[in-house]
Amino acid sequence: MDVLHAPWRIDYILAPKNPAGAGEASLFTSIGQSSDDEANYVIARGRTGYVVLNTYPYNGGHVMVVPYRQIASLDELTDDEALELMQWSRRCVQALRTVMKPQGFNIGFNLGKCAGAGIVEHLHLHIVPRWEGDTNFMPVLANSRVVPEALKETAAKLRAALAAPGV
Repeated sequence: MDVLHAPWRIDYILAPKNPAGAGEASLFTSIGQSSDDEANYVIARGRTGYVVLNTYPYNGGHVMVVPYRQIASLDELTDDEALELMQWSRRCVQALRTVMKPQGFNIGFNLGKCAGAGIVEHLHLHIVPRWEGDTNFMPVLANSRVVPEALKETAAKLRAALAAPGV
C-alpha cells in the first residue's frame, strides 16, 4: 500500500469544531478581522472583502472571495460588495491563469447546507482551477485529493500575481 502524507490536514483535525451560532463570528469573519494574512492564506484585500486560499482545496489554487460582512445570501450583498466580489473574481482568474496555467475553472457559490456550503452563515465565492485529467482515482477510491504544491508557496505566488500591474 502506498502512503500519502498531507501534513497540513493536522491543523484541521486538531482545530476546535464549534460551528458559529447566533451572534458568533464565522471563520471567515475571524480571518477578515485578523492581521495575519500569511497564516490565514489571505492573498488580497479590498474595501468590502478579501481573497483567501482554501486550506482544504478541491484542487491546487482553489481560492475564495469573501465579503467582510457576515451574510448568508446573495440578496444581502450591497451593490458595492457584489461589484467588488466580481472584480476580485475576474482578477483571481487572471492571476491563476498566469501562475498555474489551468485549462478551465469552476466558479460559484454553495448557498445553504444542502447545496454543500461548509460555512453556511457566511457567503463566499469559490474559484477552482481545472486541468484535463485532474479528476482521477484518488478522490473516487481513496477519498483523497492530491495537491501538487504547498499552500504557502501557492499563496505567495498568487499574492505576487495579484499585486502586479494590470491584474
